[in-house]
Amino acid sequence: MTTFPQSLNPVRGGFVLVDPDSGRASKTIPFQYNPDTLTRTLQVQGIGGEPGDRLEALRLKGPSHESYRFEAEFDATAAPDKFPDGLFPVLCALEKSLSPTYAQLQNEDQLAGQGQLEIVPVEAPLTVLVLGPKRVLPVRITDFSVAEEAFDAALNPIRAKVSITVRVLTVDDLGYPRPGDPGARAKGGTLYLTYLQQKERFADAVNNPVTDVGVPTV
Repeated sequence: MTTFPQSLNPVRGGFVLVDPDSGRASKTIPFQYNPDTLTRTLQVQGIGGEPGDRLEALRLKGPSHESYRFEAEFDATAAPDKFPDGLFPVLCALEKSLSPTYAQLQNEDQLAGQGQLEIVPVEAPLTVLVLGPKRVLPVRITDFSVAEEAFDAALNPIRAKVSITVRVLTVDDLGYPRPGDPGARAKGGTLYLTYLQQKERFADAVNNPVTDVGVPTV
């Protein structure tokens, strides 16, 4: 668990679930403690599949595939009055975007009973990972595991460590935002493009001469 001096007033990260139709935040799930470590992985989307393809060596066909892996810790023992059901509400909120809702499953069953052979898969809320103001990312959770480490007398989990892997959703996944489109896909596309612009601004701020790496001139 990360601790900070009180004077730093750290920003708390977390997830925001966005309604797929309205594009409005439907639930906010803050981390109780910000992750101690975070692993980012980027995979380039290039054109040339084989070495020696000179025409395609520097070409990019789309945004890189980016993933985040981290652990989030939750502890209900410090304030048991605030957690009468232990950590079940927090864990269930985190898991909400990973499977269809009860109502969606009931609706699918009714449609199947009416003889509709092709049923469009249900659409989950857009999951937005917030890691400070510079990283607000539309993501899809690809791996989610929970280690429940302590329980109360009713076997409610009161300490838990959640290991999460997410893949950043790009405009390849969500499409480009269009004027007048209020849905979650448009919101996610805007968030991704804003994130990309912020990274480019920070990259442009690095302007060291080539002599810093031992090259006299290029």
